[in-house]
Amino acid sequence: MEHMSASEAFELEIRDESIRLGQLLKLANLAEDGIHAKELISEGEVTVNGQVETRRGAQIRQDDVVCVNGECVKVSSRA
Repeated sequence: MEHMSASEAFELEIRDESIRLGQLLKLANLAEDGIHAKELISEGEVTVNGQVETRRGAQIRQDDVVCVNGECVKVSSRA
């Protein structure tokens, strides 16, 4: 499996200081819906800053890089 670097990730702006992982996956279109997001996370398909994250409620903050199956987003915040 290929890993993208942060420089290859597309940027996603969030309104607040942080967002829950499950919400981010939907916002970034990395998951179709909440059920799909939950499955991806529970199956260990999601990494945050290179580490597998299995908590759907994990707080994702500015500059975090979230990847699913080789597609990555880097979070930026307006807050």
